[in-house]
Amino acid sequence: MVSFEELGIEKSIVKALKETGIEQPFPIQESIIPLILKGEDVIGRSNTGTGKTAAFVLPMLSKLNPKNFLQGLILVPTRELAIQITSTINELVKYSNLRSVAIYGGQNFQMQRKILNKGVNIVVATPGRLLDHMNQRTITLSKVNFLILDEADRMLDMGFIDDIKEILSHIDSKKQIGLFSATMPDSIMQLAKEQMKNPKHINIEKTISQANINQSYLMLYEKDKFQQLVSTLKPISNNGASHIIVFTATKQRARDLAYKLRNDDFFVDSIHGDLNQRQRESTLSRFRNKKFNILIATDVASRGLDITTVSHIINYDIPDDVETYFHRIGRTARAGANGTALSFVSQHDMFTLRKIQNIAANSLKNLNTEYGIEVDFKFNSAPRPNRFRSNYGRRGYGQSGYSRSKVPAEQRSRNNYDNSNSSSRYPSRNNYDNSNSSYPSRRLSGITRPLGRRNNHNRDSN
Repeated sequence: MVSFEELGIEKSIVKALKETGIEQPFPIQESIIPLILKGEDVIGRSNTGTGKTAAFVLPMLSKLNPKNFLQGLILVPTRELAIQITSTINELVKYSNLRSVAIYGGQNFQMQRKILNKGVNIVVATPGRLLDHMNQRTITLSKVNFLILDEADRMLDMGFIDDIKEILSHIDSKKQIGLFSATMPDSIMQLAKEQMKNPKHINIEKTISQANINQSYLMLYEKDKFQQLVSTLKPISNNGASHIIVFTATKQRARDLAYKLRNDDFFVDSIHGDLNQRQRESTLSRFRNKKFNILIATDVASRGLDITTVSHIINYDIPDDVETYFHRIGRTARAGANGTALSFVSQHDMFTLRKIQNIAANSLKNLNTEYGIEVDFKFNSAPRPNRFRSNYGRRGYGQSGYSRSKVPAEQRSRNNYDNSNSSSRYPSRNNYDNSNSSYPSRRLSGITRPLGRRNNHNRDSN
């Protein structure tokens, strides 16, 4: 097998790479690195988890001049992906003089401005925040000669096409471009035609990222989901090596599920769209460092979350589209590791399950017989109606007999902890941004335990 040195990666970069535990390139890296080093424009179609980030970062770092000006620009759709890629770059430049920064919304603008004024070689940015800096004249793209568009399909889906074209108009026409996307709709091909020079196409099949994932599903009635989740988590969450992400359809569901699991003595937190940037970054950092080992997430975390130790993905709610399913399970089995993906499938999910099975070549195993669970589901069911309505699945999450009217008033208000005017804030142990808040003592009794124990993942070591 070819080595990174043989591919042409600079020695100081290879040294740092080996210290991260990566010795040999993956297929997409073998294909793309030589093309980028030659100065070719590249279009890479690759599913998540195949080593795509290193495929464009490594040759970029090898080509850039460490002089104090901006030469490399990486555009991404989300702040999480910007942080992830910048973190990867910072690990690889420890023996060189190259500097990078992540630029995204939700972070202090003036702090970003100060970093830019000191001089950086690489900027990883979301389009909207980059345009803010361009309009304020705090960044110039005149010397950028290397541009990457990562997850281009999602950027276009999020409505960034005009922003991207505006940014491209400020960069020298001689720039080298790398475009990476899981899918290639017509809009991306048109953008490539307008901006790229005879690009080389590299296609890495999805099966590469699925090969090490044990995929299975359980058909369940909606009311039985929560108890099945608890039964599934108990044997695996006590393993110190377990790192679990549970995906839900809505942020309300993510909050409520995390609350219920805490009461069952699991080490859990949630991430969703209602958290501000500081809270999201802190939650991900604590999860990465195993301060807790179960993360309840909406699809805000299905892309751009690169934690190599994630061992299990559980789709508490199976997504409505096939692409999201593959992006979710791509959070495990990173960089050649093994992983497990389990999906809970209710009656209205059978339509989507059939589409997933077709793409995955029927590689998902049905666990109903093994678990002794019988249901009367049909594969010709229609798609789920109104999947994301605000009260979707509110009835107990699998606990029969649940009634909102039977729940104490203070418990019903547990999800109002983002409302500073609430008189009964939910005392989440993870709300570290409000350490000076005082909570009514009646909210603590019987609902949560002291912070020290709940945040201690290695509880048996004490």
